[in-house]
Amino acid sequence: MADLLGETPPEQGGALWRLAARERQLDANVVRLTPGADVVAHTEPDLDVLLYVTDGGGQLDAEGRRHTLGPGSLTWLPHGTRRSLSAGPDGMAYVTVHRRRPGLTIRSAAPEREPQTGSESELQAEGAPEPQRRPHPREPVAQPEGGEAACLLHRVCPDCGRLASERDAMYCSRCGTRLPSEE
Repeated sequence: MADLLGETPPEQGGALWRLAARERQLDANVVRLTPGADVVAHTEPDLDVLLYVTDGGGQLDAEGRRHTLGPGSLTWLPHGTRRSLSAGPDGMAYVTVHRRRPGLTIRSAAPEREPQTGSESELQAEGAPEPQRRPHPREPVAQPEGGEAACLLHRVCPDCGRLASERDAMYCSRCGTRLPSEE
């Protein structure tokens, strides 16, 4: 960690490192906020996040309570928690860890069912669950691919630390720096 922070210019903010292994269940990021930078209030609706401060310090506002953070601070932010971060005069570097969002899957539509004919006794009983179609062994099955970013780091400005409120923002509305691309 010290090597990563030491090799990166102190004025460079944003995501400095991301866990990139393809077959993983977790996501992890090392983020640096430059002095005075902030991550605006937002809510992560689906994921719990563990935040560990490695360098510097600042403030965490979560659910209306202010917490002072410094090196070694460890915070659990349950999903649904409204939170914002502000770096102090020395900036703040921290690690976030959370479950990886499941990838998106593409499935072909189930084939149309043939209309049933026959006597009432031959038809499926009313209210009984419909039989599930099983794919043929040689039929390709869609695998999870890609997916949505597990956090909002692709919307955090690497220069000033501001979180873009627009999902499709390409540039920071505060300083004009190009935002990191979503991976």
